[in-house]
Amino acid sequence: MKKIITNLVSVFVLLLMVNCQEDNLGFGALDTPTNLQVTAEVIGKTAAFPNGDGSGKVKFTSTAENAISYKYIFSDGTTQNSPSGILENTFATPGTNTYTVTVIASGAGGVATNMTMEVTVFSDFKDEQAVQFLTAGTSRKWYWAQTEPGHLGVGPNVAWSDPTFGTQNYYPSFYSAVANEKSATCLYNSVMTFSIVGQQMKFELDNKGQTYYNGAFKGGGEDACYDLNTSGLKTVTLSKSESFVTKNPDSATQTRGTVINIADGGFMGYFVGTSSYEILSITDNRMVVRVIQSGNPFLVWYHTFTTSPPGAAVTPTPTVDYTVLKFSDEFNTDGAPDPTKWGYDLGAGGWGNGEAQTYTSAADNVIVQGGSLKITAKKVGTGYTSTRLKTEDKYEFTYGKIEVRAKLPVGGGTWPAIWSLGQDYKTNAWPNCGEIDFMEHRGNDQNVIHGSLHYPGNFGGNANTAKTTIANASSEFHVYKTIWSPTSIQFFVDDKLFHSFTNSSSVPFNSDFFMILNVAMGGTFGGAIDPAFTQSSMEIDYVRIYQ
Repeated sequence: MKKIITNLVSVFVLLLMVNCQEDNLGFGALDTPTNLQVTAEVIGKTAAFPNGDGSGKVKFTSTAENAISYKYIFSDGTTQNSPSGILENTFATPGTNTYTVTVIASGAGGVATNMTMEVTVFSDFKDEQAVQFLTAGTSRKWYWAQTEPGHLGVGPNVAWSDPTFGTQNYYPSFYSAVANEKSATCLYNSVMTFSIVGQQMKFELDNKGQTYYNGAFKGGGEDACYDLNTSGLKTVTLSKSESFVTKNPDSATQTRGTVINIADGGFMGYFVGTSSYEILSITDNRMVVRVIQSGNPFLVWYHTFTTSPPGAAVTPTPTVDYTVLKFSDEFNTDGAPDPTKWGYDLGAGGWGNGEAQTYTSAADNVIVQGGSLKITAKKVGTGYTSTRLKTEDKYEFTYGKIEVRAKLPVGGGTWPAIWSLGQDYKTNAWPNCGEIDFMEHRGNDQNVIHGSLHYPGNFGGNANTAKTTIANASSEFHVYKTIWSPTSIQFFVDDKLFHSFTNSSSVPFNSDFFMILNVAMGGTFGGAIDPAFTQSSMEIDYVRIYQ
């Protein structure tokens, strides 16, 4: 038995020697790279600014005989591979700092040589607020915002001036995932932790053993999950973005302009071969990033993350807020509504929805009294009267925070609405002009609040809409708030978000709208009118618009 084992070992050794010889033949001569030379060009260096222009950028060029690839190891904890030896690296630590740089030149078969140098560079970029948001000062976990439409998407990475795709370069116009679309995959298993360790920010991805790969990088077809060990802390630096979005006319509302750089090939849950993520927006509990796909710079992916674990209730902090009060009516002067702020739509005719009321400006239907505006729908004979107020030609606005504190009417068939219409509706007929319904309510579906948008392809019964149920809509005042920005339209009741819409240049919500307050009766939305209905009012404590 011992002789058999000895013979088997001898055969194995012979095979191993043959295999090694074959490997050597495949690699060619295992020559160690020689004559390694490295130059470092500090970008923006002048006599007045010997450490650069503040961008923190240094261009490295490495050459060596017999080298087939190069690796750069920096003393700030980051590393970069460069097959060509040419690399532009951004050092993001604020101030003037000296970094040790080790360059490893690798040859065939893994043999290598290295050299070390120092480079001093100045960086004037810092985003301390982003660091605080990412880490909460110590450590913070981030999850996919899987219930939010558009949490994963892709769009074009082109200049704003591109004749075909330019105005689409800041949102996922090609594809946008619906809520929970990837639940059958491993994508939502990802937990991303940003933390402060010493003086550095670190990142760790817990993927529960599997990563969701873009099909271009593994499998060659559809996106799929594959085993991958992602454990271990990776150094994170922040740098200034120079993306196409930062050069857009409205870039200040479309991107934060800060890039998250994760060392050693780190990535945020979905593998597209890239480790740098531009922050479009970030708050205490929500983050949207943009990442260019490696090997296909025309495509850029969008990810939305939240600090709330899957299944937890969350109200995202608004990504944009408006704080300058531009229009308000507190309704503190009794009598008719202020004519400098409000006009009327008058008459009957169904108003395009088969409604039953006739709109008037009579005090029976509209009055300011006791600190509130009261719009009253009344039964008159066999018909109904009510009022529709509007700010058309008096106050029109693009983007802002709209807040209306209101108590709603009661009764089957009542249809109170707080809404707005594109000011060009006379020449750009509905739905092309756009409509934003900040609040709608049906007396036949008590306490259910709707927030909706109407635009080409989504209007009438096919509007982009969501609803939420509240208590005491008709007996207590509630604040109906909408935050409308170039990138999103978010609907709230009492500061609780219930609908979020991705705004873009492809929909008509980027020009002036005017405000409308009315109570309709019946129609396609209001439904059957209760025969016992006599009258009921929508009371409004205030209207405030911030920009």
